Amino acid sequence: MPNIRHTPAAPAHILALAAGERVDAHRHDNHQIVYAGSGVLAVTTDAGTWFAPGTRAIWVPAGTVHAHRAHGHLELHTLGLPVGDNPLRLDAPTVLAVSPLLRELILAYTRDPTGTGPARRRLRAVLLDQLRASPHEPVQLPTATDPRLAAVCALLHTDPADPGTLAEFGARTHTGERTLSRLFRSEFGMTFPQWRTQLRLYHALKMLADDLPVTVVAHRCGWSSTSAFIDVFRRAYGYTPGTHNRRA
Repeated sequence: MPNIRHTPAAPAHILALAAGERVDAHRHDNHQIVYAGSGVLAVTTDAGTWFAPGTRAIWVPAGTVHAHRAHGHLELHTLGLPVGDNPLRLDAPTVLAVSPLLRELILAYTRDPTGTGPARRRLRAVLLDQLRASPHEPVQLPTATDPRLAAVCALLHTDPADPGTLAEFGARTHTGERTLSRLFRSEFGMTFPQWRTQLRLYHALKMLADDLPVTVVAHRCGWSSTSAFIDVFRRAYGYTPGTHNRRA
């Protein structure tokens, strides 16, 4: 990523971003928690893209070069932690489940970024306790390094509803099905169907953030029926796509 901006301390603040607006590549010397109070947040590094609606936050380790993108109107809450303070013991970007309590703690902490004193320290201590208890979520679209795998991924990013089998994508990219299957497992740590589900959920979140109807999203993302889409979405995020924007 060229022209990387270096901001030594990740600030505690709230930033409003319009739909499609980006925060270009940058890095911090401390760790960062990034949370979308509204809309859907995508954080991208050289390794891939992590995405989070309002029930998720993203942990960005110190020194990680990353960029943000807003899907829908995004209310971005960020807060930094010293490099020696890593309550999650994570050295790679990770999506975290955000409980109602953790959500309110993040909102309160970023609402008054210049606050000091005992109350602020107590708020921070409880926030860190809640972070330690937050389950990690496998919500990531890794970036392919092998050009054969990248070619298949590009086809499905262009049309997530494409129903092709791995063998059919292999024929279109002049790569054997077994080779592609091996590449999905070795590079992404998941099967082709697992990766395609992650891809479709990512595109579904973006479309829902743009207020598209659930039936339209289900069709454009390749689910066989609206009910099948609702079932997968509920299992992934804990609520139905019809309530997504109301929750945000």
